[in-house]
Formats: sequence, C-alpha cells, structure tokens
Amino acid sequence: MFFSKKNWLQAPASGNVLPIEEVGDAVFSSKMMGGGFAITEHDGQVFAPVSGIVQDIFPTKHAISLKTDHGAIVLLHMGLETVEMKGAPFTILVEKGQRIQPSDLLAQMDIAALEEADKDSVLIVVLVESDGTLKNEKGHVHFGEKLFHYKSFV
Repeated sequence: MFFSKKNWLQAPASGNVLPIEEVGDAVFSSKMMGGGFAITEHDGQVFAPVSGIVQDIFPTKHAISLKTDHGAIVLLHMGLETVEMKGAPFTILVEKGQRIQPSDLLAQMDIAALEEADKDSVLIVVLVESDGTLKNEKGHVHFGEKLFHYKSFV
C-alpha cells in the first residue's frame, strides 16, 4: 500500500531565496528539468538539502545530483554558465555513492573567482522531473531551513 508523504528540501545555503521561475536561464525558469528554487547572495558554502546518496558529480564540478531516501532526484547547480570554467571555482567535498544528511557540507564555491569571470553565483536546486511548493518566495533564509515541500509516495 502506498501513502502520500510530505517531504522537504532544506536551504543548501544562507542567502536570498528566489523562485526558480526567476532564475536567469530558460532551462531552469521554464521548469523544463523540474520545480525548485534558487539561493542568491550566499557565501559559497553548499550544504545537503536532504538525506540520501550522492548520485553523480559532474566532471566540471558545477553540479551534483542527489538521490533522496525515498527515490527523488535533486540537482544542485552551482552558478550559471559555469561549466566552461572546467571546475576551477568549485571544491567538491563528497564522493559519488557517499551517504549524506541534511546540512552536510557538499561543496564550496569561490565567489570571488566567479565574480572575476563575470559569472552568476546563483545556487539552483531542482527537484528533477517533479515539482512542489516554495514556502518563502522571497527574503533571507538560513541553510538548513525547510524551504520547499513536495509529495512522494512510499
């Protein structure tokens, strides 16, 4: 028997929350990949928004995908147009297959290097091929704060 359960994505950084529809990239803002949110004006520390496993780390280090304990896929995308930087401004602190808990430090973004390269440091969180509801559509949030809820069937 399956039951609907409300799950939360936590803020992966402290900063200003932005609805995904307002991200400056059509792939994200159109929700082509899924629903979610973004964090701007953060310090570059990227924490786990859920419990689960690191499913993949992109070779250019600009994105990490996580598989939650109930099977949802979450993409953390660091910056816009950052793939061409070939990983230089990112330090990944986890490995593929590693078990993670909310608020574990996953990565660090060098905000100064991104600014110097004229790249947007927005941190985008996507619930891949799914959607949910953003608790706070604007304003400052602290990492670990419950921010985006969605349903899963367990």
